[in-house]
Amino acid sequence: MTMVIFLVVLLAAMAIGIPIAFALLLSGVFMMAYLGDFDTQILSQNLMVGADSFAMMAIPFFILCGDLMNRGGLTKRIIIAATTLVGHIRGGLGYVAILAILLFASLVGSAVASTAALGAILIPMMAKAGYNRDRSTALIAAGNIVSPIMPPSVPMILFGVTAGVSITKLFVAGIAPAIYIAIALAVTWAWVARKDKVEKMPRASFKQMVKSIVDAIWAILMPIGILTGLRGGFFTPTEAGVIAVVYALFIGVFVYKELSLKEIMESLISSAKTTSVIMFLAAAAMVSAWLMTVGNIPEIVSSILSPLIDSPLLLLLVINLIVILVGMAMDVNPTILILTPVLMPVVTAAGIDPVYFGLLFILNNVIGLLTPPVGTVLNVAAGAGKISIGRLVKAIMPFLIVEIVLLFLLIFVPELVTVPTEFFSGE
Repeated sequence: MTMVIFLVVLLAAMAIGIPIAFALLLSGVFMMAYLGDFDTQILSQNLMVGADSFAMMAIPFFILCGDLMNRGGLTKRIIIAATTLVGHIRGGLGYVAILAILLFASLVGSAVASTAALGAILIPMMAKAGYNRDRSTALIAAGNIVSPIMPPSVPMILFGVTAGVSITKLFVAGIAPAIYIAIALAVTWAWVARKDKVEKMPRASFKQMVKSIVDAIWAILMPIGILTGLRGGFFTPTEAGVIAVVYALFIGVFVYKELSLKEIMESLISSAKTTSVIMFLAAAAMVSAWLMTVGNIPEIVSSILSPLIDSPLLLLLVINLIVILVGMAMDVNPTILILTPVLMPVVTAAGIDPVYFGLLFILNNVIGLLTPPVGTVLNVAAGAGKISIGRLVKAIMPFLIVEIVLLFLLIFVPELVTVPTEFFSGE
């Protein structure tokens, strides 16, 4: 009955337009009232505990770092470097977009931020060059789900804190799947864009290639430094976020000289607004998670899924099908915060590697960013491409199908995740 109350109140609140964080709090209030122990002090204490985490402090720093790098000229230089490397290939601007997305993903960690930043530049560029606007917008949208997979990743931090899993290991586990997605999108782009009659861009000279790479080297070195430091145990993910912000400020102000005091202040304000939404959501989810534990909801879910515990593959398939459906109606962060404490007991009981499960769970959730009606990335990309959601949904289907197929391939062949993770982590 507790689970029914939680779901009914949550869905009803969302249906009438109440923000998800307040809907979660409202669900918590109703569950607490049903359990007969309504206490505002306990409610407020759990609300504070939800945001009181050292690991969660990494979120504002990585968000600020991505914003500073975007304003500091690193986005522009990444696109120029990608253009000189692969722009001359037929359909080259599509490959430029994929390469730029992969590089930019390692700086931002947010699919929405990456879509907004790169979409505003790349979509008009591709349309002007003669590429189909719908397909170009679809590629940008589908490609940017790499951002929450490639470290640093805000959803991975949220999952790691909620599930008690190493965030560093989650970061490392995301590298190979991000590359798989990029390759799969490149192959799909070669097929869907074959009808576009566009002229090849002139091949850049070796001197131009070297110059563009040298110019973008400061952007490329940052994720390499962070991953090396995390792998070597020199700093924690939170400390990595602080280092990344200092690095972004230094490069933007003293190297590229494109960050003014005004832009730094605007970046601080923008990042604070974004962070406050995520942190309040995490705090509200902690209230619901605590009450779900008190109401034995994890045990209820475990008992429902217990017949599948002896078959980890079947269990993963069922969980991922559920998450795909949930992802169509809910954004990534609330889904992670709500479902993680419910699913982890049964995942642990089945003997599934929590890092491997976390990667699949997050990938599944970010694919939901491309599905209507919520599809945040879908909406941002449609705005950047100046096309309707209906046109974008039609154009994105080949890319979405390929990404879903890749998700299930990773479920059936876990070695595609576990072997590279062991290699990159040095285990």
